[in-house]
Amino acid sequence: MVVTYYSTLFILSMILLIFYVCIWQKNFDITFTMFFTLVPISCLGYLLYIEADSTYVAFWGLRFIYIGGIFLQYFITLSIFNLCEVRLRKIIKVFVFCISVLLYVTVLLIGTNNLYYKNVELIQKDGYFVLEKEYGIVHTLFYVYLITLFIVGIIVIIYSFIKQSQVSRITLYLLIVPDGMAVFSYIVMKKIIEEVEFIPLGYVLAEVIYLIIAYRTCLYDIDNAVATSLTQTGSTGYISFDFKKNYLGSNEKAKEILPFLDELTVDNGLDINNKKQKKLIHWLDSFIEDNYNNTFTYVFHINDKLDEKTDRIYNVNVNFLYDSVRKRGYIITLTDDTANRKYINLLDSYNEKLQNEVSEKTQHIIDMHNNLILSLATMVESRDNSTGGHIRRTSIGVKLITDEIMKDNELGLSDEFCKNIIKAAPMHDLGKIAVDDAILRKPGKFTDEEFEKMKCHAAEGAKVIHQILEKTDNEAFKVIAENVAHYHHERVDGSGYPEGLKGDEIPIEARIMAIADVYDALVSKRVYKDSMSFEQADSIIMDGMGTQFDDRLRKYYVKARPKLEEYYSSQIEG
Repeated sequence: MVVTYYSTLFILSMILLIFYVCIWQKNFDITFTMFFTLVPISCLGYLLYIEADSTYVAFWGLRFIYIGGIFLQYFITLSIFNLCEVRLRKIIKVFVFCISVLLYVTVLLIGTNNLYYKNVELIQKDGYFVLEKEYGIVHTLFYVYLITLFIVGIIVIIYSFIKQSQVSRITLYLLIVPDGMAVFSYIVMKKIIEEVEFIPLGYVLAEVIYLIIAYRTCLYDIDNAVATSLTQTGSTGYISFDFKKNYLGSNEKAKEILPFLDELTVDNGLDINNKKQKKLIHWLDSFIEDNYNNTFTYVFHINDKLDEKTDRIYNVNVNFLYDSVRKRGYIITLTDDTANRKYINLLDSYNEKLQNEVSEKTQHIIDMHNNLILSLATMVESRDNSTGGHIRRTSIGVKLITDEIMKDNELGLSDEFCKNIIKAAPMHDLGKIAVDDAILRKPGKFTDEEFEKMKCHAAEGAKVIHQILEKTDNEAFKVIAENVAHYHHERVDGSGYPEGLKGDEIPIEARIMAIADVYDALVSKRVYKDSMSFEQADSIIMDGMGTQFDDRLRKYYVKARPKLEEYYSSQIEG
């Protein structure tokens, strides 16, 4: 009956070992593997021991038994530290292992000294041969060793319950069983029932618990779970190299993306002269030179032809290949990003289309706004005693002068600034809407009183423009338009109106407007005067440089003069 008990436990331990091998994964803790390997050996020792008919066979049974008795508790304790995510220094692991080895050496020497057993005698008891033993000092140390490892394991489990919120509570509960099983069976149950040993039964039960823990560990090991999931889905390719850029291997997806990988030989380097392999060399060299330069794009063409419908776009990422915490080489991952890229392109296309439509509508509103202002300016001009076309001609004059300014741009004016001046030019006389018709349309010279009223049109024009453009988003244009209307009659010597500003106190836009405005007044016919010749007008403008006009604008006016004369000549001929 006793032989059947030990035989059954040995068979069960072997079945559990085989089952463990079947479910084994590379991320399983090494302590699991050692545990499942040592338990059958220990169970075999109990079977040999109970069937021994000589001291020699009994001693060998003991040697097998103590492989489990000494080393299993060591590996159980290590597994507790690992599963509880409590770091144990390597030097401590080595030290405790050395103690385990020394204890086992004394077991191997049983019968040759009295360190473990002071006296050993083979006797027959209940039909079986057993060793009558008198324990030595090392056996007492073995008890201390077992109890110490057990207590340390329990402390680590309790610590994890309190401090380690990321450790599975189910795993912690399960760990209590194998940690206490061996000690409980060896020390407690042995004193209660002497007929059979409960230690191998405890080992087998601990195997069952470890199978459950091993199975659940796969779920909690997120790094491995994610890596395995990504590999199994087949959407990501992996290529690995050592630090010498020797090819180590790749998965099927990588070979599908880069078919030439089948031509590579494991442990051989890449061929720099091979056009297909150059891209791999480029990716690796870029990462080696700068670890932050590790992201690339690869487009896979079906049949080597460009076809947006069938092309696949892959994100390429290069990083270090790790073995546990050690860097062992490089790994290249290729992730299909086609759908995401097409979605982004679709969004970009839609956004561009939407932006174009908004710009079109906005431009339409701006054009309507500008036409409204221009119509208002034209309406005001129709009340004046000019021959008409003044606002159009002055706008051209301003453009011709600003064109010359932009050629050397010593004044530092931006393109947008110059466009706004040209756009604001037609609005410079809007203030005349507030001037009485009797004054505005008077065919002769104004009296002093009439001239004072006429001068009010500059300030009134600024007010009108401020009200019209009050809600505009283009604040820069609003300011320029107000300044052009308000200050185009100012003179650099301070004798102008309405503020009597001098020099740079007058905004540059108003100084440019003044030249175009006066030039048009001189060369255009009015009801109260004939037009001047270009020579006469030019003489007056040049004489006014430094007094009426900004002398810094002289050279731009001079350069623009031929085009001004050409333009006005075409107007006269027309």
